[in-house]
Amino acid sequence: MLIRKPADIRPSEITTKESYLSRRNFMKAAALAGGSLVAGEALPAIIPEARRAKLEGVVPSEYSTDETPNSYTDVTTYNNYYEFGVRKEDPYQNSQEFEPHPWSIEVTGNAEKTGTFALEDFVKPYTLEERIYRLRCVEAWSMVIPWVGISLADVIKQFKPLSSAKYVVFETLHDAKRMPGQRSRSLRWPYVEGLTIAEATNPLPILAVGVYGEVLPNQNGAPIRLIVPWKYGFKSIKGIVKIHFSETRPRTSWELAAPHEYGFYANVNPEVSHPRWSQARERRIGSEQGGGLQSLFSAAKQPTVMFNGYGEHVAHLYDGLDLRKNF
Repeated sequence: MLIRKPADIRPSEITTKESYLSRRNFMKAAALAGGSLVAGEALPAIIPEARRAKLEGVVPSEYSTDETPNSYTDVTTYNNYYEFGVRKEDPYQNSQEFEPHPWSIEVTGNAEKTGTFALEDFVKPYTLEERIYRLRCVEAWSMVIPWVGISLADVIKQFKPLSSAKYVVFETLHDAKRMPGQRSRSLRWPYVEGLTIAEATNPLPILAVGVYGEVLPNQNGAPIRLIVPWKYGFKSIKGIVKIHFSETRPRTSWELAAPHEYGFYANVNPEVSHPRWSQARERRIGSEQGGGLQSLFSAAKQPTVMFNGYGEHVAHLYDGLDLRKNF
């Protein structure tokens, strides 16, 4: 199969910032005018299988940032997805033949409702929301991305976790034949991530199934991935096949790989440096004239904000916790 580079993609195949923002403004206006997008009867989430298919019935979220999103090319060609390689271009280049259908998610552990669910049944009860979130890549790069997904809190509540469920553990598909990055020893496979039950039931996290109003591309975690916006780019597990309600705290993949660098909570503290770089400032990919990935090294730095600016929604989750030690 021919894998095209970003330069080979026709402009007509890429959603521009201008057209995307015009569509978003229309959605906002429609919501304000009639209220039907938000207040009306919720449409069940339907995820088409075709690549780059448009997602229908998407509603805007009150939690979105007003910052300008990165381009579709930025978002889909500069990624962390170690199952497909460790370099930023590897996920785009190595995932094109990956087939994310059919897909199922196993729910286990301390909850009243458990079992294995086809993706269609798993997402169908929920409304698709568009949430424009800012995420940070490793080494202080950041992007603004228009994700489409379902509320993680709503999903968690539907499975009715027991009082003994203190943590929610996520696991990625383990299939080295289809995911070439898993043939390396860069991490322990399968990839594992986790949240406290309080973090998981906060209204901000989503299980994303799309970007830019379209079906999630393979390189971005198709068909379903986690977004936790106040942790910048951390906790962004992709290709989820298992959700487990646990009484004990899990050892997450990065915590196992480099415990002196990555802790369970993964809150980016601008006042505490990573062992190999400062966390005080970040570069916005595509933020300079010309935009796009060509501006990686020319982009101006800006201050990193504690909890990515969502402190009013999440700071209480860490009351009494020393985030210098519990990183």
